[in-house]
Amino acid sequence: MNRNYEVEYCNLELRFERRQIQNLIRELIQEGYSLYWSETDGKFLVSIRTGRKLVKLHFEKVNERYRIVGDYIIKDERLSELLEKLINDSRGHAVVKRIKDRQIVIENIMFGEIIRLVEVSGMEHRIIYQKKPFVTFEDMIQAFQSKRAEERIGVLRMELDYELSNLHEAIMEQNDEKIEQITTKLQALRLEMLQLEM
Repeated sequence: MNRNYEVEYCNLELRFERRQIQNLIRELIQEGYSLYWSETDGKFLVSIRTGRKLVKLHFEKVNERYRIVGDYIIKDERLSELLEKLINDSRGHAVVKRIKDRQIVIENIMFGEIIRLVEVSGMEHRIIYQKKPFVTFEDMIQAFQSKRAEERIGVLRMELDYELSNLHEAIMEQNDEKIEQITTKLQALRLEMLQLEM
C-alpha cells in the first residue's frame, strides 16, 4: 500500500439499488477485505477494515433505492478504485480530491463523468480539463417543441388513478404493509406532478 496515497470524496450523490450494494460487498470480500455490514430501518452500513483504519460507508434508504451519505477520506488504493467504480456504475456525482506530494488534483464528476479537473499546488491552481457544455440551437428548438411532458401527464394521471384504486382496496382489506407501499408510490407521483407543474 502506498503510504502517501490519500483520496477525499465530498458531496457524494450516488443512488442505486440494493443489489449494487450487495455487489460492492461481494467485490470487497473477493479483494480480501475484512468487513461487516448491518441494516436497520432505512439505513445500511458497510464497515471496511483497511490496515489499522475502519472506513464506514453509510447508505440511506430513499423509497425503494439507496443513496450514499457523507464525505470520506480513503487511504487505500484498491478501495478507492472500487468506490470510483461505484460512482461510475451508478452515474453519480462527486468531488474527488487526490492528495499526492503536496499537490492536490480535484475532479468534479457529474453523471459518472469527469467534467472538470483542477490541479492545486500551493497557492497556484490550473484547470487541466473542463468539459464544455454542448447545446446546439437545434437542441433548444427540439426542447421547446417536445411533447414529452404533455404525454407523461396523461400517463401520470392513469398511474395515479390506478394507485388510488389499489389504496382503496388495501384500506378495505386493512393491509397496513400494502397501504404503506402504495402511499410511498403516491408520494413519488405527487412529486413528479409538482415537477411537471400539474
